[in-house]
Amino acid sequence: MTFAEQLTTYFQTVAEECILGLSLDCVIFGFHDTRLKVLLLRWKDTNEWCLPGGFIYKEESVDTAAERVLRERTGLDQIYLQQFHLFGEAVRYDWQDTWQRQQIPFSFGSRWPKRTISAGYYALVDYTKVTSTTDFMSDECNWWDVSELPSMLYDHRNIVDVALKTIRLQLNWQPIGLNLMPEKFTIPELQRLYEAVLGRTLDARNFHKKITGLNILKRLDERRTGGAHKSPYLYQFDEENYQKALINGSLIFI
Repeated sequence: MTFAEQLTTYFQTVAEECILGLSLDCVIFGFHDTRLKVLLLRWKDTNEWCLPGGFIYKEESVDTAAERVLRERTGLDQIYLQQFHLFGEAVRYDWQDTWQRQQIPFSFGSRWPKRTISAGYYALVDYTKVTSTTDFMSDECNWWDVSELPSMLYDHRNIVDVALKTIRLQLNWQPIGLNLMPEKFTIPELQRLYEAVLGRTLDARNFHKKITGLNILKRLDERRTGGAHKSPYLYQFDEENYQKALINGSLIFI
């Protein structure tokens, strides 16, 4: 089946089985090599990138649809997922220009809503556990540094910006670090995560004092080896204490 035929089948299915005019877009955050990353798809036969997303089937909830999209793109279940904003501007993008850039036949235009409202979700994943997967409409599914994003379709750059502002605001009362860090890490590595999210440098002594004083970490009898400097101890989150700190509002330290 050619790409055009696949597109035709897809749009026919969406028109029959999905809620037209309502979609969702997922900002999937990961942390790797001291950098905060976001997972993007490159539209087939173009240099245009977009967020994973799609339409909601009539028989599924919006949350279920978001979980489905995330599972298809990352191969993961039980991802930390949060709806963060409804994108409902009267004109979100020039749909004719966008469809030309995506090489979508305009024959669909007469039957397609001129306005689509999108529910924005952000997901926090362990970068090392993700198996990024394309769909028939894309050639690549890759991680991008949030500070070096490529040209993006629709209003997806704005969606990423709003998601990033949201996790910065929620850093002290949502399990951001718990979901982005690997199982074992050093204090400096955890500091790099907070710096990547906040977009600024933190004082190392201050950070160490505050993070260890929250009683949400367990020091292991292991050290990180292979570095140029002394081998620091490895830590894990104490998930029970972490959740208590979130509920009690005692996680605020930045």
